[in-house]
Amino acid sequence: MTRKALGKGLRSLIPEAPVRVPQPASAGSPPTAGTGDSVRLIDIDRIRGNRKQPRQRFDDEGLEALAHSLSSEGLLQPVLVRPLPDGRFELVAGERRWRAAQRAGLLKIPAVVREVPDERLLEIALIENLQRENLNPIEEAQAYRTLIETLGLKQQDVAERVGKQRASIANTLRLLSLAGPVQDRLKVGELNMGQGRALAALPDFREQERIAERTVREGLSVRQVEAIVAAALKGGADRKVRSAPRRDPNVVAAEENLQRVIGTRVRIVEGRKGGRIELHFYSPEEMQRVYQMVLEVARRKGGA
Repeated sequence: MTRKALGKGLRSLIPEAPVRVPQPASAGSPPTAGTGDSVRLIDIDRIRGNRKQPRQRFDDEGLEALAHSLSSEGLLQPVLVRPLPDGRFELVAGERRWRAAQRAGLLKIPAVVREVPDERLLEIALIENLQRENLNPIEEAQAYRTLIETLGLKQQDVAERVGKQRASIANTLRLLSLAGPVQDRLKVGELNMGQGRALAALPDFREQERIAERTVREGLSVRQVEAIVAAALKGGADRKVRSAPRRDPNVVAAEENLQRVIGTRVRIVEGRKGGRIELHFYSPEEMQRVYQMVLEVARRKGGA
């Protein structure tokens, strides 16, 4: 999966590639502002969380897996912090890495120290969540809405900040018009972005829920959902739309078990003579976590 580009203004604040730390900073070293992309090793207990962090829930299994990876590999990508008057630091971006580093028992982590004004704390935290976290479509839409409502931005402004087209922002925001139960299906991965966008065209919540339930039950594609919605909007019956073949419940159960263990979306695709298992990731950190998990299983089985 191609990595998302950091948006306008964020690229200069958050390093995108692993960096080399020249030398550890002593515990008594004063915080240095305006250090550019200079990276320092900072005592982890001198860093406090971002008080404006918009994300309240972090996947526990994902954090545990990342902590396991950090225990062996260390933290390659620095967090972004700002200096505080008391000599400590406040996290600006990288909360997931910071939390995982704490779990891993790291005493020091690499950090870029920058002066960041209060009004930018929320913006940077939101944009980092959009760029680097494994957000579901509803969380992504909620983050866009917060940027618009809290910072008074227009959709075009948001698009420039996150490196996307304005149409993509508008389509994602439409998901917030879905019925609550349908949004829940998007959150847990039962529906994808395209299916949710098609359902959002329906003004009737009950109709949304009915077609969403059928989509999950029959494994309908985005095009099939769009056809059903178009028929419903015209007042026609959707029975004429060809349904996808019913999936083997054992395969569906296997997907769910793998998703629960690995902590990311899993798709089992069956063919005539075989098939494949697709593991989805949404950031370089997520790829590293999934890779380390699969590698660990292979080592236990003597395969690596």
